[in-house]
Amino acid sequence: MSKHLLEVKNLKTSFYTDKGVVKAVDGVSFAIDAGKTLGIVGESGCGKSITSMSVMRLIQKPGVIEEGEILYQGKDLLAISEDEMRSMRGNEISMIFQEPMSSLNPVFTIGYQIMETLMLHQKLSKKEARQKAIDMLNLVQIPRAEKIVDEYPHQLSGGMRQRVMIAMALACMPKILIADEPTTALDVTIQAQILNLMNDLKQRLNTAIMLITHDLGVVAEMADYVVVMYAGKVVEEGPVEELFADPKHPYTIGLLNSKPNLNEERGRLDSIPGSVPNPTDLPQGCAFHPRCKFATEHCRQYRPELKELGPKHSAACFVASGEVESNAK
Repeated sequence: MSKHLLEVKNLKTSFYTDKGVVKAVDGVSFAIDAGKTLGIVGESGCGKSITSMSVMRLIQKPGVIEEGEILYQGKDLLAISEDEMRSMRGNEISMIFQEPMSSLNPVFTIGYQIMETLMLHQKLSKKEARQKAIDMLNLVQIPRAEKIVDEYPHQLSGGMRQRVMIAMALACMPKILIADEPTTALDVTIQAQILNLMNDLKQRLNTAIMLITHDLGVVAEMADYVVVMYAGKVVEEGPVEELFADPKHPYTIGLLNSKPNLNEERGRLDSIPGSVPNPTDLPQGCAFHPRCKFATEHCRQYRPELKELGPKHSAACFVASGEVESNAK
């Protein structure tokens, strides 16, 4: 029996395209405990969302989960039948998708879409499911829940739709909530309300949260532990306070330096030069070396593995681990 609620080991998910094989997730490992939040951060295209879709077993062709284990309470989700996995989605493990307007069905009422989950997984009657749907809307602090339950998605604002998505995801009181960019396209005031709501629900229900985002401010506020991804791989991981205070990988340092700091007067913000490599044609050696000012010839030839550089703090960097000396002046 795993001591973690969810443990992902050496997960590899690839997409077979006309232009070549895209290794979207290449040997990713992490764990989440009950009542904790794991933040997965990185630029667009680094493999964050594909990791979450792999955990939910929602990868479709041309995508294939090629290798690894996804252990939920010790049970490998990649080894169970599709029927068994379907019974777990929304019940044991739920997901808030990135864009609520495209995730909610425009032709059904808000109430019906929440009730459907409850009637399927908890075998409630229509009357019981409707009352539970109203209770869930109240839980996520939607005003006039008794009226909103009969409204359609287009009648609600973006922030309200996102709250509905959270209500749907939490309807069966799942043990794990996967939130894929839950505050994208929301203004900062609504964003703060949604994050506070998720934190409050986590504490009240002891739900584990897997938070996928590119926003380091959200990570700092929400996460207990952080995984930084680049080109399908984990390049750094550690407790949130330590990773922010003492980042080791040049990519993490670049991400943190590109954020404005209210306590510090600066001119132009730093940026990471170059762009994310073509996923069908990754450079030899460390995938980040074309953008890294510390890169050496060793970095260009060989791919670094994650090494522990402190308590529960690891990075995949030859320079950070002291194996080679940086060329940077």
